[in-house]
Amino acid sequence: MSDQNSTPPETPTQVQTSPLRCITGAIISSSLAYALYSLMMAIATSFASKPVHSNNELVIKITSAVRTLVVGIVALGSGIFGIVALGLVALAVQLLVQQFSKPKTN
Repeated sequence: MSDQNSTPPETPTQVQTSPLRCITGAIISSSLAYALYSLMMAIATSFASKPVHSNNELVIKITSAVRTLVVGIVALGSGIFGIVALGLVALAVQLLVQQFSKPKTN
């Protein structure tokens, strides 16, 4: 009971990697990293300017843990986007070196 007229599944075409695409991706990634870094600094400053007013030790510990987690997650995102930007710049340099070192065939 198989359909004889069905078309074969299409294979996705690979996009060629170029230094321009790498630099564009690095610019986007670094701008996201900077935005997350700015957000992290704003959150940390906001948390620092508003101390916890409680005598309950459990409340203070939970508040400290939540504040640390929030700042840490945003810092992690900023760091990941920064590392991705550096990797894309390194890939662009590698592709440029490969293009210039490749022997030209006529």
